[in-house]
Amino acid sequence: MNLTVKQISDLHKISTADDLSVPDINSKLLLQGESFSYQIVMYSDKMIDLSAKITSTLKDFITLYRVDSVIIDLPMYPKCSDDNYITHKPGYMPDLLTPINTERDHMKFCENIVTIWVKVDLPKDIKSGNYEIDIEFDGMNAYTGEKVNFIKKMKIEIINAQMPEQKTKFTQWFHTDCISSIHNVEIYSEKHWELIDKYMAMASQLGINMLLTPVITPPLDTEVGITRPNVQLVKIEKKGDKYIFGFELLKRWIDLCKKNGIKYYEISHLFSQWGLKFAPNIYIYENGVGSYIFGWHVASTAPEYADFLRQFIPELVEFLKSEGIADSCYFHISDEPHAEHLEAYSYAKNLIKPLIGDIKTIDALSDTEFFKTGTVEIPVPKITAIHDFLDLDTPEKWVYYCCSHGQKVSNRFMAMPSARTRIVGLQMYKYRVEGFLQWGYNFYYSQYSRSLINPYVNTSANGAFPSGDAFTVYPGVDGPLPSLRGFVFQNALQDIEICRLLESYIGHDEVVKIIEDTANMTITFNDYPAGSDFIPEVMDIIKQKIKEVI
Repeated sequence: MNLTVKQISDLHKISTADDLSVPDINSKLLLQGESFSYQIVMYSDKMIDLSAKITSTLKDFITLYRVDSVIIDLPMYPKCSDDNYITHKPGYMPDLLTPINTERDHMKFCENIVTIWVKVDLPKDIKSGNYEIDIEFDGMNAYTGEKVNFIKKMKIEIINAQMPEQKTKFTQWFHTDCISSIHNVEIYSEKHWELIDKYMAMASQLGINMLLTPVITPPLDTEVGITRPNVQLVKIEKKGDKYIFGFELLKRWIDLCKKNGIKYYEISHLFSQWGLKFAPNIYIYENGVGSYIFGWHVASTAPEYADFLRQFIPELVEFLKSEGIADSCYFHISDEPHAEHLEAYSYAKNLIKPLIGDIKTIDALSDTEFFKTGTVEIPVPKITAIHDFLDLDTPEKWVYYCCSHGQKVSNRFMAMPSARTRIVGLQMYKYRVEGFLQWGYNFYYSQYSRSLINPYVNTSANGAFPSGDAFTVYPGVDGPLPSLRGFVFQNALQDIEICRLLESYIGHDEVVKIIEDTANMTITFNDYPAGSDFIPEVMDIIKQKIKEVI
């Protein structure tokens, strides 16, 4: 029986035995409170049945996952000529992480790869020093009964320095309706709230600290003329010319956000996407009957919509203040306007800004004129345009990426190497970018929200977006399951804070010099080391420097 076992970095995606030439890792330097992942990969030419057992004083902080492959039906858009992909062809790719119950779950495999993801989440009050993690695998050849037993060891040194609190603002759009649809539960039923809580908890675990809050149903990725399921948190009643607002559901939402460590709130967009032509679909009761009084049939500049906003926004703001979160809120006007929409956006901004006062506005867009003319307060440029914005004196520096950004730059497509997903942390650190936006935490619809899809077999929203763009978590039986891409990006956020910690001792320029000397190149958002070894190497160097200066 030939059995190959390797303990490797979490930045490798292992699909076949041919991928097992990557180096083993056996030790790691960590901060108190840091999260760290690695993989144990197994391959055998015989049928093997194994169970796993953790032996370590760190056991309570360790979770094991089975790495499962999913279909990539659209690795990239056809015109993409970038070579920094694992594959350019449809197939299978490791992505889904399924928790392993070490008391119950067994792994069976024969002539295929089985990978265990080991996730270590250290508490901040753990004592510095040396630790060891032993993962013991015990089982047999399923046909002959031949015993199989081996242990993989990881040595951990924890230095006397705490992982700083995450300062980077990170939002990945939270699609409340998709939770209801994929789990087949009534919107805002008790079961739906239970699931929302679980999806929020997972979001927080992945570093998401800002949440898209549907005070009205977000007018995002919705085909003209149709409606997404109504998830507006504010109940609205119309009596004559007056509107009455109920904030009970919004209160419950805010309480859940606070429970799950969410610090910032994105107030859902107030005008339609890609041009601000229409009012959003807003459900309102009049004489006891509910309907979409506003929607695709109402122009964004209609006087009746402006009148509605002049009544709605001040009351909403007062409620946000009463909840103590107004200073942590960001209002959206409209998503991804282009140069030809500058006048329409200016109209909307001039209508909304007096109503929200000092609360910030923020939107994804990529034309610098929106900021230079004072039309947008905080621009979130696409990653391919970020260098046009870096020298502008914006109140906060943000960046986003989505489906169309698959050439050169970092992204989280399944077909991309994990190192390409993680490099964005060091890029954001160098350029002092404070916030990151990505649109697909859990979008389980086809493009334009036409129909529900099965994300286990359809990872591209019916061929619309490169696989992995639309979601980072999978719908489990009773809540979300993480992807390795989510944990890899969480590590990118940690990289930023670890660099900032060293910066507090030696300065920003010196930290950047360490990064670029290790890379042997000047790092930009378009140019960076492509290999999987660079990030672990440079982060170990930075942590060693922290150990020396504390």
